[in-house]
Amino acid sequence: MLTARRCVTATAVMLAGSLLLTSCGDSGNGSSEDGKSLKLWHYEAPNSAMGQAWNEAVKEFKAQHPGVKVEFEDKGFAQIQKTAPMVLNSSDAPDVMEYNKGNATAGLLSKQGLLTDLTAEARERGWDKKLSAGVRTTSVYDAAGIMGSGKWYGVPNYAEYTMVFYNKDLFAKYKIPEPKTFDELTAAMDTFVEHGITPLANGGAEYPAQQYLYQLALSKADRAWVDAYELYKGKVDFHDAAWTYAAETFADWVRKGYIGKTSTSADAERTGVSFLQGKAPILFSGSWWYGRFQDEAKFDWGTFLWPGSNLTLGSGGNLWVVPQGSENKELAYDFIDITMSEKIQNLLGNKGGIPVAADPSAITDPKSKTLIDNFNTLSQRDGLAFYPDWPVPGFYDVLVSETQKLITGSEKPDGYLDALQEAYDKDAPKQ
Repeated sequence: MLTARRCVTATAVMLAGSLLLTSCGDSGNGSSEDGKSLKLWHYEAPNSAMGQAWNEAVKEFKAQHPGVKVEFEDKGFAQIQKTAPMVLNSSDAPDVMEYNKGNATAGLLSKQGLLTDLTAEARERGWDKKLSAGVRTTSVYDAAGIMGSGKWYGVPNYAEYTMVFYNKDLFAKYKIPEPKTFDELTAAMDTFVEHGITPLANGGAEYPAQQYLYQLALSKADRAWVDAYELYKGKVDFHDAAWTYAAETFADWVRKGYIGKTSTSADAERTGVSFLQGKAPILFSGSWWYGRFQDEAKFDWGTFLWPGSNLTLGSGGNLWVVPQGSENKELAYDFIDITMSEKIQNLLGNKGGIPVAADPSAITDPKSKTLIDNFNTLSQRDGLAFYPDWPVPGFYDVLVSETQKLITGSEKPDGYLDALQEAYDKDAPKQ
């Protein structure tokens, strides 16, 4: 979350340097592409699986298009989230960019006419054949901007899901076994609190906090509940058993010290770093952290799926979209195609990402194999439940501000759920 969004790390530092302008080859080779440029935006950390894969894709693109300059601009997740509608409606629009998927983001931009219809390209280049049905859900949007059917407006070339990351060294130090059940997870957190350690890495200023709460709700929900909430296939009651349990349990976790009250202002980057630095023994977040943890963690760590729940947050990854104002759409399509190639997909898988079109036999890293196996387990049980901020425009900001109030104690669970109901009903299609 981003998500998210990000699901990815939403606020990760991009490639070294704020602006990368590169060209390759002899610009005087007479090619019709000479003098053209591909303006690219993405917000993946350079040592993340996606960041490393996209860097390699840029090299491949330059080799195939020697007369083209590649312009990469440093953009953060939050920056794009807030400014995309304005920027894409101006002359500053990039040719291709990474963007958050879902009704409230890519769906909204497609409805506003700001994204290029990629349907013909998806069929001609075979992207539609490479993506499974569950991953493809976030690629297509109808005229109302609702995902799941309609035209192609984005291409996810990786998948993602949430899991529990845990510091094996800290668990061993306090003689805590890996939790296999929800009760064992809470018992582990109790032990850490007894030793003066806040167990959960959390960030109230961005997506992490709301994803904890949504996962608690999912542990009491089923597919029909998810479809009603995300796809408008039924009435949504924020005072039902699942949402009520989630809000009350989250507030209780703050009172018990599982979640620090000082985490209210922490962003996603600070959340991940608190785990990386060994300050928090547990982080519930997404596979977008996996490659970075492999690269930076100085301790032994592992992962497991949220115990006691068939559902968890997850979907196809963020989308490559081509703004309607792109000046070099064919080049944009070529770049997307490269990221979908087996070479780049295999690299992505071995660097800690979840590829959508890799050769399974080419994935040799043990931790990466576990990551992909767990994703396949979720997919086989139809366990991907998308993200809480997706259903309606502006809901991400509502979830951030209201969940912050639960952390500070300035709002009770009942009032929190009232606020979510009001914001959801305001913009959701009438049933």
